[in-house]
Amino acid sequence: MFEPIQIPGNHVMLYNVAKLKPGYTVEDAELALGEMCEVVKETYPEFYGGLVYQSAGFVSEEGSVDPSSQPEGEDHLAILTFWESFEAHERSHADEAFRDKFSVLLEYCSDTYEIGYNLLWQGQKH
Repeated sequence: MFEPIQIPGNHVMLYNVAKLKPGYTVEDAELALGEMCEVVKETYPEFYGGLVYQSAGFVSEEGSVDPSSQPEGEDHLAILTFWESFEAHERSHADEAFRDKFSVLLEYCSDTYEIGYNLLWQGQKH
C-alpha cells in the first residue's frame, strides 16, 4: 500500500480534487476510492502509478500569497495519477470499467475536477 513508486520522466500527471459532500467523511468514500484505484492499477497498462492524499486542513503561510483564500473545513481528496500520455488517461476514463467505479465514488462527492500537468523537473535528496 505504501510502496515507493517509480515514474518515467516522459509522463503526464493528472491532479484530481474530489470534494466530499457535507456529512460524508473520507472513511465513507474509502471503499469506493480503493476499488476505483485498483481498477486503474490493474486494467490500464499506460498507468504508471498514483497517490491519494486527504486534506489535512493546514495552509502554508510561507508558501501562499493569500492563505486566507483556502476554504476552511472543506474535506477533500487529492488524487495524483501518472500516465504515459494525456490521451491514455482520457481513454481509461472513458472505459466502462473505470466509469462504473468512478460513479460510485461520485455518490460521496459534491464536486470533482482534474487538471493535467507536464513534468518540468524532478529530483530527490541523496
